[in-house]
Amino acid sequence: MLYLDHAASTPLRPEVRAVMAPFVGERFGNPSGVHTTAQQAKNAIEAAREQVAASIGAASPLEIVFTGGGTEADNLAVFGAAWPTRGGIVTTAVEHAAVLESARFAERAGMPVSTLTVDRLGRVTPEAVAAHVDEATAVVSVMMANNETGVLQPVAEITRQVRAVSDRALVHTDAVQAFASLPVDVYDGGPDLISVSAHKIGGPQGVGFLFVRDGIELEPVIHGGGQELGRRSGTHNVAAIVGLGAAVEASVADRDGYRDRVGAARDRFEQDLRARVNVEETAGSAERLVSHSHLRFPGIAAETLLVRLDLAGVAAAAGAACHSGAIESSHVLAAMGITPAAAAESIRFSFGRDDDESTGAAAADVVAGVVEAVA
Repeated sequence: MLYLDHAASTPLRPEVRAVMAPFVGERFGNPSGVHTTAQQAKNAIEAAREQVAASIGAASPLEIVFTGGGTEADNLAVFGAAWPTRGGIVTTAVEHAAVLESARFAERAGMPVSTLTVDRLGRVTPEAVAAHVDEATAVVSVMMANNETGVLQPVAEITRQVRAVSDRALVHTDAVQAFASLPVDVYDGGPDLISVSAHKIGGPQGVGFLFVRDGIELEPVIHGGGQELGRRSGTHNVAAIVGLGAAVEASVADRDGYRDRVGAARDRFEQDLRARVNVEETAGSAERLVSHSHLRFPGIAAETLLVRLDLAGVAAAAGAACHSGAIESSHVLAAMGITPAAAAESIRFSFGRDDDESTGAAAADVVAGVVEAVA
């Protein structure tokens, strides 16, 4: 199997599996307890919190809130930041559904929302974002890299310009796709809120974190026993949190190598495909993640091609993999001005940490063969 859907989920790192193992076995304690077994679990959670904080340059481990994944982290950042002041939300039309749906929910609750358009390559300008910010704005949410196309947004400059306009507006970025390959340093002009998910970086599914800069008030979106300093209630998934800490640490340590290997795989894949079949790059000249290749195959339905690729041993995706399983029309491609017909001929291939140039060459050979057979 040529697995080219790492943007959807990546395999568990061996070192992550190893550190998780005791906590799905003999170290089963609930960290909210006071006895030794419970305290072992609590200590493991706090050690993971310190791992994550150190990896992103947080001033304190208390700035890390563990969540049930990137979606929950986005909900907590967007709705949680807007609710205390009932302030406005500024975001873009290409955000992950977790951000867009959180904004829509806030809008139904009476909070104003500005959803900005993007250019043909899926980019928004810092000037356009800043122009929609005023003293009533509670939070600006712009993703670091798009989950479908891999296109990067100028988050650092957006953050700078937003702060020049308002000292009240918070800046959030969804760094779920970007974390594996791009530096995320929160105290180098970074955003106030950052979402990350474990299963995109070799950790387990069902866990993530939200960086919350010290002093920021958030309204919880899950209510209950007041875990995570009252910001996220619910019994901690200790094994998953421990795995998240290990995955974050390993991912940060391997970023340079990851970019080299995965970039070589993606570039060879696209080069060889272009030499054999009619293919168009959706994002064109835009700066994008080294892992992502979003391609249109004119005249071939993506749904048909995906089935044929699967039969040939290639796993890929059309649109995002965070919906209910059906192939849906992409709101990202629509926002970029791509016609429904062209979008229906587009597929996302995404490479992972164990891929290299030879993977790209092998993948291109199989994909080209399938395309030639279908065309």
